[in-house]
This record gives sequence, C-alpha cells and structure tokens, in this order.
Amino acid sequence: MSVKRSIGENIFTVFNTIIMCAVVFVTLYPFIYVALASLSDPSRLSVHEGPLLYPLGFTLGAYKGAFFNPMILIGYRNTLFYVVIGTTYSVFMTSLGAYVLSRRTLYWRRFITLLCVFTMFFSGGMIPSYLIVRSLGLENTVFALIIPSSISTFNLILMRTSFLSIPESLEQSAKIDGANDWTILFRIVLPLSMPIVAVMILFYGVGIWNSWFSAMLYLRNRALYPLQLILREILIIFNLDMMATGVGNVERESFGLTIKYAVIMIASIPIMCVYPFLQKYFIKGIMVGAIKE
Repeated sequence: MSVKRSIGENIFTVFNTIIMCAVVFVTLYPFIYVALASLSDPSRLSVHEGPLLYPLGFTLGAYKGAFFNPMILIGYRNTLFYVVIGTTYSVFMTSLGAYVLSRRTLYWRRFITLLCVFTMFFSGGMIPSYLIVRSLGLENTVFALIIPSSISTFNLILMRTSFLSIPESLEQSAKIDGANDWTILFRIVLPLSMPIVAVMILFYGVGIWNSWFSAMLYLRNRALYPLQLILREILIIFNLDMMATGVGNVERESFGLTIKYAVIMIASIPIMCVYPFLQKYFIKGIMVGAIKE
C-alpha cells in the first residue's frame, strides 16, 4: 500500500538530498584534487588557481619520481607482511581476551574489564614502552611492530559486547555435547560473530597500514621499514635537497608538490580498494551494542 507524502515531506526530501550531495562533494573532492594533481604537469599546476577538474598536462612523472626510490617496493613488501601477520595475530589475541571477558562465570569479571578500560585513559607513555620493548629483545625486529600493539582496548570491549549477545543456551548445549572452550570459541562464537570480526580486521588492518611512528621508534634496519616510513623519508629527503639547492628553484618546488600528491595516492589506494569488500560487515559490526531488546 502506497502512502501519499505531504508537501512538507517532499520539500524536506529535496533539501535533504541537496545537503547530502553537497556533503559528499566536500568530502570526496579533496581526494579527487590530490589524484588529479598527482597526474598533472608540475609547471602548469604551480600556476593554476581555483578548482582542479582534470589533469593539467597528463604525466606520470611524479609516480616515476616516487618509485625511483628502490625502497618503495621493499616498503610495500614489509607493510603487507605487517598487515597480514599483525592483523591475524591481533584479531586472534583480541578474540581470546573478549571470549574470556564475556564469560559470565569468570570471577572478578567486572574488575578485570575495568582494568582493561583504565588503560584507554592512562598509559605508561612512549619512554616506558620503548624500555619494555628493548628489555624484551624486540627492538629492531619485526615483532616490535606486531606484539606490543596486538590488542586495542576499544576493539576488545567491542568484541566482548558482540560475544555477550550470543545466547548462552548455545554454549551450554555445546558443553553438554563435550565441547571445551576452544571448540566453543572457534566453532560457535566466532562463526556467529563474523560482522564484528570483519570490523576488527578493518580496524587493525588500517591502523597497521597507516602506522609509522612505532617503526621510527623501534626499527634501525632500513630493510624492515614499512611503506609509510619510506614515504615519509622520501618527502624529507626531497625537501632537504630542495632547500640545499635554493628555495628559488620554482621547477623543483613544483615537482616536489606533485611528488607529495603521488605519495598520498600510493599510500591511500591499496587500503581504499579493500574497504568496499568489508563495508557491509563494518556497518553490521559497528552497531553492536547500539540496540538492546
């Protein structure tokens, strides 16, 4: 049965559509601008004013300049390793912690959860963290970027909330059939919590992909550098080189600008290609705990 909409509702729909289109444009245009600028001729881009709607003299010079550094491919390899191994390890450890905290028979469950939440507001800081990593022999190893940040308290609480929504009768039935906690977690709880698992993969994956400070702090071997640290190094070296050759060199300055745009695209495109495949799970998982029946 169709419901006739009033004039006020139609007016609201029109204005709402216009506003949302404007929000989408404002949000999307900076990325479009960076993409078009990275493909533009540096000399023409430096004198261009106003919106950029198409590449100014299509060229891949900025990307060639970025990939001229042989460390780019090494950085991609290392980052993919950190993302795959780190995300897998983080999701596994977070699942274990969330499963334990979601057990209603756990003694001092509220107190332990409170201690975990406490770490969201107060932490030891950078220097104590570095001293712990060094004392454990993790400095200048791949494990320094995986183990110390393996569990996020926010993600732990989010996954715990999802596990609490699973009917307790399912677990009791499994225990009657002889299932232990490992079987319940991997055969019942996790398969029923795939939306939240996808959210964890997205959160941890994006976090590890964008991370560079931990690598700068713990790594000394350049062969272990992730992509983000390599790209940061390219920008710093190019800026220092440009300063050494003279600030008045307009051509080099404009080329450096397109290099920066190309570096942004190189770092952003891979993770943006992954997000659409996890979006539906992300929307479901992020609503965990929002509705109580």
